[in-house]
Amino acid sequence: MRNAVRQELVARQLDEQLAGCFPVGQRLRVLDVGMGQGTQALRLARAGHKVTGLEQDPKMVAAAREALAAEPEGIRQRVRLVEGDGRDTGVHFLPGSFDVVLCHGVLMYVEEPDPLLAGLARMLAPGGLLSLLVRNGDALAMRPGLAGDWDGALVSFDTDAYTNRLGLRVRADRLDALTATLAGIGAPLRAWYGVRVFTDTAADDAGVPSDFGALLLAEERAGRRDPYRRVAALLHLCGVRGG
Repeated sequence: MRNAVRQELVARQLDEQLAGCFPVGQRLRVLDVGMGQGTQALRLARAGHKVTGLEQDPKMVAAAREALAAEPEGIRQRVRLVEGDGRDTGVHFLPGSFDVVLCHGVLMYVEEPDPLLAGLARMLAPGGLLSLLVRNGDALAMRPGLAGDWDGALVSFDTDAYTNRLGLRVRADRLDALTATLAGIGAPLRAWYGVRVFTDTAADDAGVPSDFGALLLAEERAGRRDPYRRVAALLHLCGVRGG
């Protein structure tokens, strides 16, 4: 359920930004950095866009290839899979090659994200959209606090590091810092949303409930307004390259 909420909310938010940045019907060139199993990449390919997925994890590459193989030929032809690290986009692609760059669930694994973000911005054509999905560093105490882990909550107030559900020690990002970074790389923030305000503490194996539509509506509304979106588990930031 947690992943279903994340993917659906990000899809709705992304579609809203695409509609605001590009003419209706324009076929976009999309780069999905750290594409995972390809949920957003395939969704955009089904909508008619040409998508390049960049992924370095062999298991995720295999999962994406399997998912792509199940699609009709016309959609398969619009997707290209590249095995590689998101920090090496300059090795694989020319500057300005894409209208949209997605980087979802990647920055938490990168110790120094600024060079990666600068490289992604260079991949964008003028007016292109950069979509980032990050762990919210300003709300790290929410999950342990709601679970009654008071020691964990107290520690979380003064750090950007946390242990994710895979048991890995990773890092979170803060809205103000990322806003400044986006401005510095020439892709200033256009809009931002919260993702998983209410459902982040759900169990990993929690299924999609029968009232999923109402759940999504509540999450979507909370993710668009203060103060709710500021305590969301994830932040979705969209910047637009000038020029």
